[in-house]
Amino acid sequence: MKTVEFEITGKPAEILRAVERPLPEPGPGEVRVKVLASPINPSDIMFVQNLYGIRPQLPSGAGFEGVGIVDKAGEGVSVQPGTRVGFSGVGAWSEYTIAHHRSLIPVPDTMPDEVAAQLFVNPFTAFAMVQESGVQAGQWLMLTACGSAFGKMVIQLCKQKGIQTIGTVRRDDLNEELKALGLTEIINTETENMAARVREITGGAGVSCVLDAVGGHTASEAVKCLGKGGVMLIYGLLSLQDPTINVGLMIFRELTIRGFWLTDWMRRVDSKTRQEVAQNVISMLASGQIQLPVEATYSLDQIVEAVEHSERHGRWGKILVKP
Repeated sequence: MKTVEFEITGKPAEILRAVERPLPEPGPGEVRVKVLASPINPSDIMFVQNLYGIRPQLPSGAGFEGVGIVDKAGEGVSVQPGTRVGFSGVGAWSEYTIAHHRSLIPVPDTMPDEVAAQLFVNPFTAFAMVQESGVQAGQWLMLTACGSAFGKMVIQLCKQKGIQTIGTVRRDDLNEELKALGLTEIINTETENMAARVREITGGAGVSCVLDAVGGHTASEAVKCLGKGGVMLIYGLLSLQDPTINVGLMIFRELTIRGFWLTDWMRRVDSKTRQEVAQNVISMLASGQIQLPVEATYSLDQIVEAVEHSERHGRWGKILVKP
């Protein structure tokens, strides 16, 4: 079978390659999945660079999620071969991969592969983070780098819940699309003072929560946008720079700043909560209430072009790998 691998960590476009490997065999509690499609997420790029919470065991496969057909089930697995599932695990950029049966989510026939491939990372993270934020209908939630696939998901989800949103961008080419999705206000961080604009938008109250994916200067400025008792959830570090935190603000506004990682959230919450999130995600995606656009599709042999495209500024949709 053909699969994407890397033998050293580094820039994805320089080290990823498609190679031939023997067909893997599922162990107890595992299934072998014939992969139909897999997205390229920021977490995948970070993993290949050894900058993620899970460290690669070299040589390593790549890609954390996808959609496929269960090809073979290991001992103790009740999922029948032939079932189309969303799955998560290391090595999704491949013709076949091994996944644990607990990571499988059967998907309805009406859901296209392009949507089902994105079922786990962004939708689950969006639902979980909006839940963790504690922001209620009518309150303000702010998200940095809001033009990302994750940002668009959060915007649409908040619109469904009646939560007002402020999103930051560095260019204005996606503003109309973001507004159409339901973003309440947009701040261009290259031309506007973030904290001043937030005070203006919120009548001086500040936002209840910030979801930050950037770190660095952007996160430092975003802390200033939090109102009394506000919370910042940091889930990414696109700038690869740590923020500088104003301790005085933390003390006198009683702010909370903490990280968020979906892997730990999935371990922490009970099975009922996980099932509720899964049902909500599937329902909203299958009904079309939330859109997950795809900009381009590449083969395994085109993995270098695919990862280069995924890191291109100004994208409006996800990049998929299709074996």
